[in-house]
Amino acid sequence: MNDSIKEQIRELLKKHNAVLLAHNYMRDEVQEIADITGDSLGLSIEAAKTSADVIVFCGVHFMAESAAILSPGKKVLLPRPDAGCPMADMVTAEGLEDLKAKHPGVPVVTYVNSTAEVKAHSDICCTSANATKVVKSLPDPKIIFAPDRNLGRFVAKSVPEKEFIYWDGYCPTHERMTVEAVLAKKAQYPEALFICHPECAPEVTALADQACSTSAMYDYCRTSPARQFIIGTEAGILYRLRLENPDKEFILASPALFCPNMKLTSLEDVLHSLQTLTPVITVPEDIRLRAKQALDRMLAIPRD
Repeated sequence: MNDSIKEQIRELLKKHNAVLLAHNYMRDEVQEIADITGDSLGLSIEAAKTSADVIVFCGVHFMAESAAILSPGKKVLLPRPDAGCPMADMVTAEGLEDLKAKHPGVPVVTYVNSTAEVKAHSDICCTSANATKVVKSLPDPKIIFAPDRNLGRFVAKSVPEKEFIYWDGYCPTHERMTVEAVLAKKAQYPEALFICHPECAPEVTALADQACSTSAMYDYCRTSPARQFIIGTEAGILYRLRLENPDKEFILASPALFCPNMKLTSLEDVLHSLQTLTPVITVPEDIRLRAKQALDRMLAIPRD
């Protein structure tokens, strides 16, 4: 059955000159058929470079919005429009403006895991991979960091000279991973390295051999001489890790590392989306332009 659906999807992608994107946390079978897999903003950047007329984004709502921000001339489809992000929903533009009013003149650094409207009310965006570099690029002694308090505290350790004002948001999936769960896995696999996402709580990242973005996890595991890894991020990442490193063992740090929103999108959803060219995700032009400014400021920072 899956093979038939995949064949239909490939035919429709070609017919509509569409590109299929899958986030690293998607179901295995969705990642398998995707044209491009990766992290949220990286996918939108790569899609913008293509000649595709249609972007099919297998991810959550804010990710499709990012694709719409960067590719205004393309039609962006989100097969499951009910796939949201609890952390992105924890901050609103109105709430952020209230916080800014309490700290006039303090720049807002907003994680890309946020709505287009929140990005539009921010000074600059960041990813989990470049957050430290973004914060260091600002001359201001104080910043507002939204919405992920855990990522903000992780960055603050590398920028002790700055004062951080944290929005009190977090990723429920990463928040569910406990120190006790990690220590139990480390005791079970004493030779394994523990790598986790900086969205985890500070006491968890403190145990890590490496705390980094999902894209950096792939590089780290591929180049490390270690043979076993305890993985502290959403379970979907295991598909590609195992595919790229068949001679290495990857152990999920906790069964709690499962995001129901990331698992909503099925092959049937992708097929229906391509058959109907719906649901379409759009961003009002005034918000798109302001949100793009925050993204462009981030992208203008030189890479190493």
